Amino acid sequence: MLTHKPATLDELRARIVDLSAGLTPRARAAARYALEHPNDIALNPVAAVAASSGIAASAFIRMAQGLGLSGYSELRRLFLEPLQRTSVPSFRERIRHYGGEQAIEDPADPAQVLHAFARANSVSLDHLRNDAAKLPLERAIRLIRDARLVCVLGLRRSYAVAAYLAYALNRVGRPALQITGLGGAIAEQASVASPRDLLIAVSFPPYAADTLAVCDQVHHAGAKRLAITDTVLSPIARDAALVLAVNDAELLGFRSLTSALCLAQTLAMGLAFRERRAHSGHAVAALEDIDC
Repeated sequence: MLTHKPATLDELRARIVDLSAGLTPRARAAARYALEHPNDIALNPVAAVAASSGIAASAFIRMAQGLGLSGYSELRRLFLEPLQRTSVPSFRERIRHYGGEQAIEDPADPAQVLHAFARANSVSLDHLRNDAAKLPLERAIRLIRDARLVCVLGLRRSYAVAAYLAYALNRVGRPALQITGLGGAIAEQASVASPRDLLIAVSFPPYAADTLAVCDQVHHAGAKRLAITDTVLSPIARDAALVLAVNDAELLGFRSLTSALCLAQTLAMGLAFRERRAHSGHAVAALEDIDC
């Protein structure tokens, strides 16, 4: 039985993580949509959200009630309060960010496409900067530092993020292995993970089936998992030791990877400073020799 209702958006997110398994499939889909499109919830009545999401209005109402709220109005208020505290420019950018596709008058014009992609990337980074203080970055760096071996997995559109992160971790002195699935040997590559190791799994919708399979395989092997994904309700977040949620903008089906790559750089640099402090007794600012 729920003892109290969530009073803030952060408390609501935590409640969704704790109770998502007990929600009906439709209510769970409504919860996922709410986390992925918070501005839609904050700015629209339930009928409009149902129309844009393709999920019945009753699912959003039952989801809110299942989380201890009286209904959709209370749910909407929790999503609206953070927006009311932001500046007008940031508020507008966040609406564009979560509002879905940006329009391009002439997709055949490369200059227009470049401008739109640059805009989408800028919006993604603005959103990441606004949420930076809420991300458990210190805990993530400790997980990486404490691991005997770091296995990094990202397939399809997430491959570039995983490749860079594996490269950067090796450059800063942390043994890292990229699981690529080359030759169809993804399960064999993942079999090196032991309880002393860490899997960093990177995946965004649509989540790659092989990534989910490796997450399960490594979990059963006893290794911890750090998930870099779009929401705490992502399938790779299930059973993860820690989740870093980043929500990149999307343009005509192409997801921006700017925020995810920026997060990968942050983890590698944060680890580099800590490693050098441990060896020298003080923080070393000069990291030019790392060449990441």
